[in-house]
Amino acid sequence: MLDDTLLDDPAALRRADHDSALLALAGAGARVRTALRLAEAAGLDRLRPDGRPRAVLVAGHGSALTAGEMLAALAGTASLVVPLPPGDAASVPRPDRATAPAAFTAGLTWQLPGWAGPLDLLVISSADGGERGLVALAEQAYARGCAVVVTSPEGSPLAGAALQVRALPLPFVPSAVEPAEPGAAPGHGTEPDLPAEDPAALWAHLTPLLALTQKLGVTQLAYDAPSRTADLLDATAVRCRPDAAAYTNPAKGLAARLAGTVPLLWAEGAPAGAAAGRFAAQLADRAGRPALAGALPQVLTAHRGMFTGQLGAGADPDDFFRDRVEEPDPLHLQVLLLRQIPGGTAGGAASGGDTPGEADGGPAEVPADDAGPRSYGVTRAHRLAAAHDVRLTEYASRRADPLHALADLVALTDFAAVYLGLAAAQA
Repeated sequence: MLDDTLLDDPAALRRADHDSALLALAGAGARVRTALRLAEAAGLDRLRPDGRPRAVLVAGHGSALTAGEMLAALAGTASLVVPLPPGDAASVPRPDRATAPAAFTAGLTWQLPGWAGPLDLLVISSADGGERGLVALAEQAYARGCAVVVTSPEGSPLAGAALQVRALPLPFVPSAVEPAEPGAAPGHGTEPDLPAEDPAALWAHLTPLLALTQKLGVTQLAYDAPSRTADLLDATAVRCRPDAAAYTNPAKGLAARLAGTVPLLWAEGAPAGAAAGRFAAQLADRAGRPALAGALPQVLTAHRGMFTGQLGAGADPDDFFRDRVEEPDPLHLQVLLLRQIPGGTAGGAASGGDTPGEADGGPAEVPADDAGPRSYGVTRAHRLAAAHDVRLTEYASRRADPLHALADLVALTDFAAVYLGLAAAQA
């Protein structure tokens, strides 16, 4: 089990945080504001669209692709948003297979769907801007007559290609935190072509995408929703700061709950579903922990077998009096249910608005005996967990705006994944 005292030692956390992940997450709000300001300076405020595109295709990898998935969740069924993941890497000649390229992404390729054409918009987002596959994709879209928008660092090959294909170039906002030296952190540098991603890069990809699609009418968000998201991220950074005690820091508390478990990340609603998928990826990347994510109600049948297997047993089937001193603690399931409850109650507190500082201001843990309304899927999830003695913890955002609810849940779980990884490294 995780020693909770490790989470209450800010100095030890700073020493273990070799790549300054906590500091990067704390600056997420500032990156959102900077990205909005630079997008306007790049000409987004002067954009006068003639109608809405038939489809928005978002190409990238890592958190850039996650941003596309989150946009799809926010757009819902009103608009078609299609994330474009990379396809198979380019073939490598046999004599060169033992020599890895400078970066794995250098060999990735992207392909437009066959139906993409002049009625569609392609958004390419990259934190590096050196992917040849994305440059080729921009040229392919130009040949098909698609409108193209590119978010990448200034001076990068992708930014240069954006000018060649008459795309709208939007700058990528890098982290203000100095990158870690290769190999400085344990486990880092062992795969130089697969570097760890900046945990707050998601917001540098998502913010220009939101500003653009809001201008085009793809999303139905409030006009000031992106700028107020920055305030929410700042508020979460204050609540989840390293020197806040574990009993007042929701991210540390969540990390302690997940220690020694196999998390099942369930979600109700599209924003919560996007947050659950992001949390699973961050747990793998930052904490080295496997997790399964899914949306209610279909996840109940998909994960049912987990409850009937060995991990689902709430009681130890072996001899209670045996000596366990030399044995590691067994892994058990832990269900984490993420929800958005607009205008409802969570944790017994009164409903809060979308302005930071109102009421509790962040996702709250919902007690098991909460009297608030539940969908059939949530009710069945509680029954399934209780029937197999599996702990179910429910966190709900009370924000009415879907973007703010998404930001609430993502910010909390991002911090929790980093804390879990740092505490495990110290242990």
